[in-house]
Amino acid sequence: MFVGPVFTREAAVTPRRSKFYVYRAVYVAALFLLMCTAWLVLAGTQVIASVGDMARFGASIFQILAPIQLCLVIFFAAFSAAGAVAQEKDRKTLILLLMTRLNNSELVLGKMLASLISVFALIMAATPVFCALFLFGGVSAAQVARVLLVTFISALAAGTIGSTMALWREKTFQTLALTAMLIMVLLGVSWLVADRFFFDRALGISAAQWGTAMNPIWAVLEAANPFPASAGNLAPVGGVIGLHVLIMTGGIVLLNGIAIALVRVWNPSRETRRGKDMEAQQQEESIWGAEHDMAQIDEASAENETTQTETTQPATARRDNESLRAGHVDARTTEVKNDHRTVWENPILWRETQTWAYGRKVLIIKFVYLLLAAAAGYLLYDMVASGTAVYRGDQLGTTIPPIAWPMVPLFLISLVIVNALAVTSVTNERDGQALDLLLVTDISPKEFTFGKLWGVMWVTREMILAPLAIAAYLWFAGAMNVESFMYVSLGLAVMYFFVTMLGLHCGMVYANSRTAIGVSLGTVFFLFLGVITCILLMISFTESFTFQLFPFLGFIAGGGMGLYVAIGYRNPSPAITFAAFTVPVGTFAAIVNFLLGKGMEVFIVIALAYAFTFVAMLIPAISDFDIEVGRRSGTDDA
Repeated sequence: MFVGPVFTREAAVTPRRSKFYVYRAVYVAALFLLMCTAWLVLAGTQVIASVGDMARFGASIFQILAPIQLCLVIFFAAFSAAGAVAQEKDRKTLILLLMTRLNNSELVLGKMLASLISVFALIMAATPVFCALFLFGGVSAAQVARVLLVTFISALAAGTIGSTMALWREKTFQTLALTAMLIMVLLGVSWLVADRFFFDRALGISAAQWGTAMNPIWAVLEAANPFPASAGNLAPVGGVIGLHVLIMTGGIVLLNGIAIALVRVWNPSRETRRGKDMEAQQQEESIWGAEHDMAQIDEASAENETTQTETTQPATARRDNESLRAGHVDARTTEVKNDHRTVWENPILWRETQTWAYGRKVLIIKFVYLLLAAAAGYLLYDMVASGTAVYRGDQLGTTIPPIAWPMVPLFLISLVIVNALAVTSVTNERDGQALDLLLVTDISPKEFTFGKLWGVMWVTREMILAPLAIAAYLWFAGAMNVESFMYVSLGLAVMYFFVTMLGLHCGMVYANSRTAIGVSLGTVFFLFLGVITCILLMISFTESFTFQLFPFLGFIAGGGMGLYVAIGYRNPSPAITFAAFTVPVGTFAAIVNFLLGKGMEVFIVIALAYAFTFVAMLIPAISDFDIEVGRRSGTDDA
């Protein structure tokens, strides 16, 4: 095929894996469960008396499912492509691919498209579910076709971003963090464009239409509209949807072109080449030094044999031989200076906090994140200055406070970055075969676990402190009272501990790095998306939030089962099992209390549920460390 043997092999092998069918079945079942939950919510709170009521339900659930699928697809595509290339780098197999006859386009496009086969299969599997909405009415075939087109091109664009970042950066954490932040930057730029921050009109197209075309979420909502905008200068390109396809296609071609042109410049990286050169130089010096020292010993021995007499004292000969042996390469020691660094009692924590354990390029990630935080802070400052930051709650659509729209994406990116560093801090040790060396040292499980835990938080301190600083500003500005500020700050602290421990837990439990990263980041993302989905379902079909436990029982049970499979199936324990099913129940209770305006109840439920899950994952990492990292099974006596 035109994309080369990498894609051809993956296209032939992927359908043979059982996971390929399991993922599609679970995904379709989840979409169908959402439809059933929405129907139960509607039927339990309202009277369905006409065909028009059915049509309104079909249109509403379609406009909920379309952006949810888009968010899932973007997440899967971006991190699947990034993880596939990063795994090749971690295992040093990308260098082998560069040594083959594969040209640059076959390598870049083949690897990127191969990682998206499962994503494209999910989109096609969901098509019958969307078509089933025809039975309710309110949804046409043209709407479904437009939504699928936007979803497909957005998945391809997200996969291109993840693949390009992975080919460019050396460290897995850098790849994942930059991929997430670049997607968020693009969404933020589209917001600024739509808000006429740069221009009012360009090429005869309004700023609002440009912003909608640049933002995949807004584009899919426009595609789900029965009558999308297609008048004016946008008519020749197919309206806003056509402009979106053109913009995404241009970005895909540009990024893939850059990756194809520079893939052999970026790889192997400069650090790898420098390391190999230094290793070869040291090996050469040691060989020549050894030969030189042996030659000196041979010459001295010959001189001793020819000049030695019967009156020679044995002590003198011993001193000469000892001085020669002391100069041999095997007897050389590194001269220690007086200003050497002292390693702490916990060497893991010392390495994480006092060295560049994750490379100096982590400063780029911090800089980009601080730019995002500054942009969010500017938007909040503008809201405070204009008086729109204060939540009134006196009209439909203001259930969610206005200040949440800039803050929530920033919080999500912060949690994703912290979780990504936590899981890669363990997977990198495993891929570099350093974890096996750590296991045979005298480092205790407690030192390893807490060293990684506090080390990850220290490295990502800017990502943790920036959201707290923004919350403090809203408190001082009067947009948030002291009670809400305390709940937000303490709740964020609990979530940071949870996502950090979740990353360490997945990194230790799963031997495959790509699986560990996918499960860890996927758990964080699905928890966030589950909260958004529940809120959308509740506020779209009813305003009675208190009596909605029964319709959401299936949704809660499915979430608990998924969380158990993610964190407890490999190494089950009663605490993790209880926590896996407690978190969805607690999250649902927190959502209901949030919609009812009970802030203290939200904080208490979230703190108890996620703090208990944190402890449930922490205890096995300390007490059953060998079982946690897979050195022995839980049934072994030894």
